Amino acid sequence: MSARRDELTRQAARLFAQKGYHGTSIGEIAEALGVQKASLYAHIESKQDLLYATMREGASAFHAGLDAIPEELPPTEKIRLALRSHLRVVADQLDVATVFVQEWRYLEGERRDEILGERRRYEERIKALFREGRELGDLRSDLDDATAALLALSAANWAYTWLQPGRDTDELADRFYALLVDGMRGYATP
Repeated sequence: MSARRDELTRQAARLFAQKGYHGTSIGEIAEALGVQKASLYAHIESKQDLLYATMREGASAFHAGLDAIPEELPPTEKIRLALRSHLRVVADQLDVATVFVQEWRYLEGERRDEILGERRRYEERIKALFREGRELGDLRSDLDDATAALLALSAANWAYTWLQPGRDTDELADRFYALLVDGMRGYATP
């Protein structure tokens, strides 16, 4: 992708995060770049292209964080690192994360299906961490993996509303982890 296209996507993500997809016009994106509206169409066919590019960037960033977690670690450590990674993506790419969490519903057609698939795949990967912890006895034997993943992702996803860009998020993620996982440890039911 060209440097100009990167800047175009970055500015679109910033405006989509601030004003929403439908609240942002192509004219506003052009103005943010300091170009004429018509010149944007040398790089895109529609505003949907920019939303899709932002969504792809978000999906890649979130999955890359999970990819970097060593497989040999204990499940609860993987969960801690997954929370760290998730909050780091939100803090470091606040506009992209905001759009990824909020604006996905405005994608259309195959692009929407693709991004929904990436979101589900990410959720399944988080759920698998809790399942592994339960199966290996690190977490409660009666833990509902889907609910645990939903709780963790709900807490982490809403961070876009209050996290400051570039903030060190590891300590915060560790506090999230302690609250979530300590409540999932303890006794095992028959």
